[in-house]
Amino acid sequence: MTCPSDGQLLRAFQGGDATAFTELVNLHQAALLRHARALLGPGSLYEDVVQDVFLKLAQTPPELPSELEGDPRLERVHLLSWLHKVTRNGCMDTMRGEKRRRRREREVAAEESHGGGMGSVDERDTREAVEREIGKLPVEQREVLVLRLLGERSYKEIAEITGRPVGTGLAPLLEAQPVRVARSDASAASVRLDVVRGELS
Repeated sequence: MTCPSDGQLLRAFQGGDATAFTELVNLHQAALLRHARALLGPGSLYEDVVQDVFLKLAQTPPELPSELEGDPRLERVHLLSWLHKVTRNGCMDTMRGEKRRRRREREVAAEESHGGGMGSVDERDTREAVEREIGKLPVEQREVLVLRLLGERSYKEIAEITGRPVGTGLAPLLEAQPVRVARSDASAASVRLDVVRGELS
């Protein structure tokens, strides 16, 4: 039995079939989790971003151009491009929010350390060491590697998702030292469908 295409599932969902939405989540959540984790690192933030992506899909699903209807490959490319763009935008918003939060924490820590306590010095040194380690791997490299090597996106699709022209730096990023991204995280982390279903009811 032939599995329904992404376009068929989208149209079925828009027609009121909630199980079609669940099928779309099952098909695409692993790739989106890998993309978000590459940008945000381990923890709950990247899972929250992907959950928000599927909420957006449930609330305002993209319209497939009529010329793509009936071509499963092109339907999937179009939907994946939309999903990855929304994922990237969500990650960027989260990163900006986290940067503001860390800045506020540093300001508070600086105020509290005016007394010269050793605890404040140790905390600052630890934070700086962690930030140095994280900073060794550029965000662009993490993102492009995951999209290309794990998400199997084409150079053209990666350029469209990231906004970086194909000929201005994507290939050199992929030729850099490879980074291992745990595939098991995608299967271990599951988008909380109960919340999504709640939005549909």
